[in-house]
Amino acid sequence: MAKKAPRRTAERIAEVTLELFNRFGEPNVSTTLISAELGISPGNLYYHFASKDALVNHLFDRYETAMLGLLEAAPDVKDVEDTWFFLHSLFEQVWSHRFLYRDLNNLLSGNRHLETHFHAILERKTWAFRQMLESLAAAGLMRLSPDNIETLSASMSVMVTYWLSYEYVRNPRQAMEPASAGLALTRGAQHVLALLTPHMADTDLQSHLLALTAAYNTPSQD
Repeated sequence: MAKKAPRRTAERIAEVTLELFNRFGEPNVSTTLISAELGISPGNLYYHFASKDALVNHLFDRYETAMLGLLEAAPDVKDVEDTWFFLHSLFEQVWSHRFLYRDLNNLLSGNRHLETHFHAILERKTWAFRQMLESLAAAGLMRLSPDNIETLSASMSVMVTYWLSYEYVRNPRQAMEPASAGLALTRGAQHVLALLTPHMADTDLQSHLLALTAAYNTPSQD
């Protein structure tokens, strides 16, 4: 039993750090603050994570695994409902580690691990959207040329990556709070879907898409 204690402590440190990073932003959270929040000594913290960057990398690696797993489902998107739920799931993953997106440029400039791996996630997002669009076009739901697919998949990737930055600029005091999650995620998914609407094969599909997004345009739980 004693051998499992360090792992449990490391998990607790990671969870509390994630909460603090998400709430206040990574640059504003020191290891001293993390230790105080946990009620442990800085030495105990450093026993499990040798530096703040080690904590950031650990949290990022967890996020990367979850996000890449979700993106693998892109070819299975076959209709408007699938598209909505896929996008909303992507935004939920982004929200769960929102400190990465809130402080993205700062983190990338000072962390080589994130610089290389986040680039790979961005490329994978674009690939996933390309697969999704090709699937919808093959099903006759969208009219898209290969050039349209390339441009649209890149635009969708940009929107997902920088949506929370936009939310934060709009409302710095509340945008990253848990109570803001529902509307932030829904608005993000709606704006990405708005990129698709002009390419829908018929007006009935466009109306269905608008009705579907409107149905979710309500605040949700934390």
